[in-house]
Amino acid sequence: MTPAIQTEDLAFSHLGSGLPALAEVALLTPEGAAIALLGPSGAGKTTLLTLLDGRLRGWHGRATVLGSALDPDRAPPLARRADTGFIFQEFALVERSTVLRNVLNGRLARMEFFRALLARPSPNDVTIARTALEDCGIADLAERRVDSLSGGQRQRVAIARCLAQEPRLILADEPVSNLDPVRAAEILSLLTRAARKRGATTVFSSHQPELARRFAERVIGMRNGRIVFDMATEDLSEDATVQLYQDAENPLSPLLQVVQ
Repeated sequence: MTPAIQTEDLAFSHLGSGLPALAEVALLTPEGAAIALLGPSGAGKTTLLTLLDGRLRGWHGRATVLGSALDPDRAPPLARRADTGFIFQEFALVERSTVLRNVLNGRLARMEFFRALLARPSPNDVTIARTALEDCGIADLAERRVDSLSGGQRQRVAIARCLAQEPRLILADEPVSNLDPVRAAEILSLLTRAARKRGATTVFSSHQPELARRFAERVIGMRNGRIVFDMATEDLSEDATVQLYQDAENPLSPLLQVVQ
């Protein structure tokens, strides 16, 4: 089976920064898995997700996503980009447009060129978008404007848009950071369930170990741009998560020394 994600020696530093955003990152991720990236702010989670989405430039190492190698100097072809969906922390929705229109935006890379250019989706595109709305529990909001929705509803729209894209890989950057604990659990349950139904691999970042334990099969701990542990969820101990967040600014902390 071809891995969904395979990386070796990934490294990246932001211009003007003395510290690496990513360093020696190696991953091997099977298709269909639900994976949580866990770690403090600045750990490199968002940078890694952006790289895997094909939007980061100037990195070093090797990265293969869904069987195709990424190029550090150019974006993947449009035909390949459609296979990777991204859910942004701040939703990235068209606020003054309807829910259905936002979800149909997820179909653009799958549409025929002139349909996408003229914003005229086919009946099949509309069916796929409405199915995504149903799976996200917001079919009744299809004609509502996004700027009239709550934060939880907007996040469901963002997930539905991603699902309508029919991705094989879903990358979600802190998808529940703006939600209360109950809503956060609902959204992650919805996301991982819908991805599993479609056979898609899911990688979501989080600051919350308890959510990672509930909704991921595997947890990857990151700090200071490095992977410090990579294990099955049932093997994740309380001590490991506590150490992950202790001395986050110290690259020579005991956890890193042990892992390296």
